Amino acid sequence: MNFADKKILVIGAARSGIAAAKIVKHLGATVVLSDAKQESELNVDFGELRGLGVDLRFGKQTEELLIGVDLIIVSPAVPLRIPLLKSAAAQGIKIISEVEFAYDLAQSPICAVTGTNGKTTTVTLLGLLLKTAFDKVGVGGNIGFPLSEVALEVGAGGCLAAEISSYQMEATKNFKPHISAVLNVTPDHLKRHGSMEVYQAMKEKIFAQQTAEDFLVLNYDDERTRDMIDRAACRVLYFSRQVELSEGAFVQNNRLVIKFNGTRHELCTVDELGIKGWHNVENALAASLIAFLAGASAEGIRGVLKTFQGVEHRIEFVRELDGVKYYNDSKATNTDSAIKALETFAGHIVLIAGGDDKGTDLTDFLRLVNERVDSLILVGDAAARFKTCAAESGYPVEKILEAGYSMERAVALAKDVARSPQIVLLSPACASFDMYSDFEERGRDFKRIVHELK
Repeated sequence: MNFADKKILVIGAARSGIAAAKIVKHLGATVVLSDAKQESELNVDFGELRGLGVDLRFGKQTEELLIGVDLIIVSPAVPLRIPLLKSAAAQGIKIISEVEFAYDLAQSPICAVTGTNGKTTTVTLLGLLLKTAFDKVGVGGNIGFPLSEVALEVGAGGCLAAEISSYQMEATKNFKPHISAVLNVTPDHLKRHGSMEVYQAMKEKIFAQQTAEDFLVLNYDDERTRDMIDRAACRVLYFSRQVELSEGAFVQNNRLVIKFNGTRHELCTVDELGIKGWHNVENALAASLIAFLAGASAEGIRGVLKTFQGVEHRIEFVRELDGVKYYNDSKATNTDSAIKALETFAGHIVLIAGGDDKGTDLTDFLRLVNERVDSLILVGDAAARFKTCAAESGYPVEKILEAGYSMERAVALAKDVARSPQIVLLSPACASFDMYSDFEERGRDFKRIVHELK
């Protein structure tokens, strides 16, 4: 689309919305940036946008915003069901997500990864793997850098690694990565999407426009992703840590292997991986297969797999005090992710959990809590439900400690009860919005408190 002399409405004044507003303004459009919150609530300096001539509108979003608008770009946090967007759709105004805007701008192929868990680790690792084959690599999307910004920065002749959430896919129609991947699908974001069926459909939109010259990478071990091959028009390859595949990426004799077009490529052993835990074996397999399909060599992949140490807030080692190791897994915002963290350790865990409750079923999570957790420390809105469900599952009530809405209190309780060889693990199985602005703020606060322990 030629943006010169067009009127563009950007809805949502978070990072991706701000990036999109700047870009379309530089491309010659008249730009309005609207957010339902008041400016004082956003904690953002809008001076640069004002200097560019972007029309900023805060508070109640009325239909007056739609007058003369040629295109609406929506930030991922904004659902399509809000009245303003329903009215825009009824008027025939085109609505796209920021990632679709990025796709329109991109001059280099996109490797896009979605899934309930493991996206950030996989995409961060993928970015490093792609750098072994391309001079220019951009990493963005749901990972913290707006994809439109990254696409412009990379330009032509490179490659983009994109983390894509279900929210970002909601307003896409033409988004078409060269290589897409779906890591797994487990219950999450059901308040936004309404059902597992809709949530999965949003995930599947990542490959909906791909054609025969493109690739889709799927998790063979996940029932929901395995049969996505039936709805894909592109070439599909699987990764698996449980099954030796005839083609794809898998574990054989404790070694990561890629088979493609009749050729076998050995990578490193599971023990040589810089990231630990079976869930990270899956992430490494997925990232390696995507990078290989994009053009990276087995030799280049091998070296990165051995040195990559993981991502902040993902089972991140913080410190050891009095023989007790402390780990930050604040990114575990759902039970499935917390289960993977609990599976990483053999047992003797002092677990800090709770937060903004998503209301998901706790059965599998609490089964593992009963097996591996010596003390359960609960925080935030979810504490009461978690305590009730834990007791009903047979977990000893005397081992459940409550810290209210204080991470300081939670860490202090953990320090009081933890003794070597136990470990202290923050893996909340909940979102953070009852106490923090996001999981990153929660994780950094946890690390600050742990580092200040005497």
